[in-house]
Amino acid sequence: MAVKVKVKNAESGSVVDMELEGDNTVNEIIDSAAGYWGMNAGAYVLRKGKSLLRGASTVAGLGIISGDVVELIPDPEGG
Repeated sequence: MAVKVKVKNAESGSVVDMELEGDNTVNEIIDSAAGYWGMNAGAYVLRKGKSLLRGASTVAGLGIISGDVVELIPDPEGG
């Protein structure tokens, strides 16, 4: 089942709507959003609330639901 989320670019403030499947990974979301904004995907992570999301975690595994907003932020540990 698809979930619709907003991915916000923390640097520019722009937002892109994404439709995700439960088996989509955080890396796929980062790759897609970074590609959309012409950014280097390797230098970014996602943040949902106070949690940093990275790697092979899935949308379903993280409990991401329709209406959630996740932020694409520069990797604080250096990308």
